[in-house]
Amino acid sequence: MGHVDHGKTTLLDTIRKSSLTKKEAGGITQTIGAYQIEKFGKKITFIDTPGHEAFTEMRANGSKVTDIVIIVVAADDSIMPQTRESIDHAKAAGVPIIVAVNKMDTIGADFEKVKNDLVKLDVIAEDLGGTVPFVPISALKGDGIDKLIETVLLTASLEELKSPENILASGTVIESNIHKQKGNLVTVIVQNGTLKVGDSIIIDDFTGRIKSMNDELGKRITDATPGTPLEIYGIGNAPIAGSKFVVTKDKDSQKIADIIHFARLNKLRKRKNFSALDLFSQIANAKKTFNVILKADAIG
Repeated sequence: MGHVDHGKTTLLDTIRKSSLTKKEAGGITQTIGAYQIEKFGKKITFIDTPGHEAFTEMRANGSKVTDIVIIVVAADDSIMPQTRESIDHAKAAGVPIIVAVNKMDTIGADFEKVKNDLVKLDVIAEDLGGTVPFVPISALKGDGIDKLIETVLLTASLEELKSPENILASGTVIESNIHKQKGNLVTVIVQNGTLKVGDSIIIDDFTGRIKSMNDELGKRITDATPGTPLEIYGIGNAPIAGSKFVVTKDKDSQKIADIIHFARLNKLRKRKNFSALDLFSQIANAKKTFNVILKADAIG
């Protein structure tokens, strides 16, 4: 996470040795992407969140599903608005922070200034008496990448991040797309259990059965263990990013979905009654508005 153009997608691009940045419109990441790598014998799943100011909610959703947040800060730019916001999201999620000080190869790069500036946001480097690891890197040249990965693995080990595999799966929706031929395509990350083709699944208050699953490279798979990002088919609706999913036994699925649905209806009914006088008062004080239909490639 971090400010727009501070090098988040370029960093992930370097780690994966792929070309994600070139695929994103205008060079700014516009949807949350989840990608898995294997390094030093360990698998790590990365979520690339947008840095542009218009995507506040997507960054919040990205931080909620993670175990560790890497804050990417440009060494020649230091703290910017989305840097602050990203740190706030990470703290709200209660997850460990690692700061990757990027663009160390550029003129004006100042590693010490970034460390000192972040003290003001209560993100204090280890050598300044804090607990936050700071790693100088150049995403463009690949400098410091191995050190960053080692820091992620060390943090995961210290936090004892583990999830059970032999239970019914659950996890979080990263994004949804509606495909003309394939229907609803939902990108999720499994957080507990093992997700399998044929599983009955509940997302929000609707149910579905997984018809097929693809990994991040589009390869067809039959099961997915904790930490795996994948795309699932067979969901009747397109859920919003941040929605939770859970696998249930067939006979329980609709019953649980109905309970969730009626609980939401009751919550709505308990809200304050809205009278005609309230309506006229709002109309009198309302500003002029224009209805806009916005067509986008992803929900979330």
